[in-house]
Amino acid sequence: MSYALVINSGSSSIKFQIVDPAADASDDPFVSGLVEQIGEPQGRITVKYNGDKFIVQKPVPTHGVGLQETFKILDAKGIGPTQLDIVAAGHRVVHGGMVFSQPELINDQVVEMIRDLIPLAPLHNPANIDGIEVARALLPNIPHVAVFDTGFFRDLPPAAALYAINADVAEKNLIRRYGFHGTSHEFVSSQVAEMIGRDPMHTRQIVLHLGNGASASAVANGKPIDTSMGLTPLAGLVMGTRSGDIDPGIIFHLVRQGGMSIDEIDNLLNRQSGVKGLSGVNDFRELRTMIDNENTDAWLAYNVYINQLRRFIGSYMIELGRVDAITFTAGVGENDKDVRLDALDNLEMYGIKVDPEKNDLPNDGPRVISTDDSKVKVLVIPTNEELAIAQKAAAVAAQVS
Repeated sequence: MSYALVINSGSSSIKFQIVDPAADASDDPFVSGLVEQIGEPQGRITVKYNGDKFIVQKPVPTHGVGLQETFKILDAKGIGPTQLDIVAAGHRVVHGGMVFSQPELINDQVVEMIRDLIPLAPLHNPANIDGIEVARALLPNIPHVAVFDTGFFRDLPPAAALYAINADVAEKNLIRRYGFHGTSHEFVSSQVAEMIGRDPMHTRQIVLHLGNGASASAVANGKPIDTSMGLTPLAGLVMGTRSGDIDPGIIFHLVRQGGMSIDEIDNLLNRQSGVKGLSGVNDFRELRTMIDNENTDAWLAYNVYINQLRRFIGSYMIELGRVDAITFTAGVGENDKDVRLDALDNLEMYGIKVDPEKNDLPNDGPRVISTDDSKVKVLVIPTNEELAIAQKAAAVAAQVS
């Protein structure tokens, strides 16, 4: 059997899977794992295979050491990348700018082009490059393919993509709406039409990717026409630790009146805001427990989260003109029944009717949770970005073989 290796390299972690590109979205990966706490005194490598979990705790000083140690663990079990038929390695790259719209076969020139985009994603692209360089060195004889988070939104309509600032300043500094979570939005939206029995080229839908990071998209006839994240993944919806949209004047105020530095504000808005900033926690399971215990901060955080979510749903309904489906995905979207119900509460006048009994069912694969007579179908579709990356990487590899 042929597989694809999928690598998602973060600043201090590496997520990986070995996936059959022909698998169904609901199938478990052949192998999955996580390298954590890279560069810290004590690291952790977790491998899941055949229903078992293997954990090794040892220092992991670099991404290179992390992948090398992981491959040793896999080799010892006879499932290492050099022992299997790996047709391609797919690498998640957060920012492709306006340069990359499609998955790209990686060579030295492509690596340098991704490096040139670091100013647009200083927290993400350097780590993505680390993973690419290490994996290419360890596995030099297979094709490596970059799959870009921004790719799906590369050709947004100008009215949605451009900010109303001086055009010369925007062009010089590459400022525009790029959008993120594109692999997830593309994967989920592609499944909706078949599930509701419509032609994909005549389907208008809203996709809500609600995890610790959260984003929304409006997709018309297979193409995105708007999305909530912008130049960076900070924009849009209220998230676990990110503020989402705020008045930009707040930043000037914090500099002038609060005496805060740019780095302090960056940390505030990206890591200490959102649900965590309002309630003290960013895990929705903890938030729900606090709400059940009548914690007013948690209840306020939840209401701010839902209010912003409904704003985007409403604006995209107007932008699309006709909505055939609204789909929830990612950790919160797939598992928090209250978020789904409250996000679409009291919208029957617009043809949106959630069936409470269907909505209460546990997360068990793609499903419709709207009533039979709801004009707008409401769905829950688990995202599978790793499978999507594996499929894209295998397709590029097939073209060059």
